[in-house]
Amino acid sequence: MPTSSSQIFIFLISMSISIVDGTQLIIVNNCKESIWPGILGSAGHQTPQDGGFHLYSGEQVSLQLPENWSGRIWGRQGCCFDQKTGKGSCLTGDCAGLLHCRGIGGVPPATVVEMTLGTSKSSLHYYDVSLVDGFNVPVSMSPIGGGVGCGLAACEADVNKCCPSALEMRRGGKVVGCKSACLASKSDKYCCTGQFASRQSCKPTVFSRVFKAICPRAYSYAYDDSTSLKVCKAPRYVITFCPPN
Repeated sequence: MPTSSSQIFIFLISMSISIVDGTQLIIVNNCKESIWPGILGSAGHQTPQDGGFHLYSGEQVSLQLPENWSGRIWGRQGCCFDQKTGKGSCLTGDCAGLLHCRGIGGVPPATVVEMTLGTSKSSLHYYDVSLVDGFNVPVSMSPIGGGVGCGLAACEADVNKCCPSALEMRRGGKVVGCKSACLASKSDKYCCTGQFASRQSCKPTVFSRVFKAICPRAYSYAYDDSTSLKVCKAPRYVITFCPPN
């Protein structure tokens, strides 16, 4: 059976790291330009790497996460920071103009990887790629090892190329991000809030269906977990910005 380029890619990563206890996260920049990953631990959870760092094109970093860690990771693009102060700005995903986000989330639109790596009641891992905050860069999360249910969560396409004009975020005449309908309209219907704050009342919209058609493995709106949330138990995972197709 032929081996895909993505399978070879993940295999090479798994061979390049040593086996350690706990959950290991490998973050890879497969984009043609630099990415500044932002990290935010959920309430009560630590934030590794002071919340952010720089990855050159082709570079990767390995993080060891504590048991039952929960949080999110997103990619920042077009950043410029002062080397001494760590202050500056990013075109997308910016966190208060800081290299190290230190507990501050990214400004949408941004593609977000969310994960809960076990809880006090279960050892299972839950993870997804979400477009609920919009899109800025393709990203995927996949297990290395693991068993039944350990699938790929991803938005592998460049949504910016086919973003509806009403959702475009432009900088210098270029589309650098695609807003979610919630962000663009701030209405209860699109944000699943107010009278629409339930699975029964908040349904897919024309905009969420566009996101789902382009990225079927990602959350397109708040209650899209049936086809987007992955459940797994693996010793390590790889998050890839601009994953190979």
